Amino acid sequence: MQIRLSWPSGHLTASLDDTPTAQALTQALPLTSTAHTWGQEVYFDTGVSVPRETNAREVVEPGTVAFWTDGDALALPYGPTPISRGDECRFASPCNVLGCLNGDPGLLASVRDGDPVRLELADD
Repeated sequence: MQIRLSWPSGHLTASLDDTPTAQALTQALPLTSTAHTWGQEVYFDTGVSVPRETNAREVVEPGTVAFWTDGDALALPYGPTPISRGDECRFASPCNVLGCLNGDPGLLASVRDGDPVRLELADD
């Protein structure tokens, strides 16, 4: 499954694995939300509520597409957060891993807190 994330100064696509959370998210698309930033992480509310999966992780690689179940939000890290140790990408709590961004996750640095974001299915 491919999704496309757009914000005023850019866009990225992502490849999602076939997980219960990814299925719930894609069924809610398209959606528009407001971006929030936390260190080098962009997250936004999706209106989707799912349980934490057994393989949820707190530390991931830059460019991981994750779902923060505590906030019903998509979480997209591209570098350290305020609670990271060193250069790791550390979430506030374990997140469901959905897939990965296609391309340079550093493009997310152009997302500003409060930017409108749109998430939709991408053409394959």
